[in-house]
Amino acid sequence: MFYKDERLALFIDGSNLYAAGKALGFDIDYKLLRTEFMRRGKLLRAFYYTALLENDEYSPIRPLVDWLNYNGFSMVTKPAKEYTDSQGRRKVKGNMDIELAVDAMELAPRVDHIVLFSGDGDFRPLVESLQRQGVRVSVVSTIRSQPPMISDDLRRQADNFIELDDLKDVIGRPPREAHSERELEGQE
Repeated sequence: MFYKDERLALFIDGSNLYAAGKALGFDIDYKLLRTEFMRRGKLLRAFYYTALLENDEYSPIRPLVDWLNYNGFSMVTKPAKEYTDSQGRRKVKGNMDIELAVDAMELAPRVDHIVLFSGDGDFRPLVESLQRQGVRVSVVSTIRSQPPMISDDLRRQADNFIELDDLKDVIGRPPREAHSERELEGQE
């Protein structure tokens, strides 16, 4: 439930939202997402959190980060850490939970409603604390993927759960293919 006069802030756990959309078979159109929540209330801020691989010459997320930065999103990034696991596989770690939680706590006195785009159960204590400060919290994730992308504890704690799949027609677009048709035509 949203009220037109509510001061809203969006907190987007980038990798979590990407994974949820992918599990449901669509990409997020961030321009439409921002427009949708501007329609629902007075949008003060839209934060997007992601870790970036600094040593790669080209990061596939870089164009998205740049676009979001120029189109009304407050970007919060940090270098991802690369390591090799015990089986010799290359792994990337870039958890942004603390940054998101600190920003949400700092902004809480200035907003009425926070929309958290994540299903990560680690955010349950944050949601509980925000609620004690009088902030309503909606969580956007999905239970329609296998397995569900939202922690049951987080879903129960939230004032409102918004099923990402229900937003597909409003903020979604078909997933991009690995190669565009034009690139494939050039290979004939």
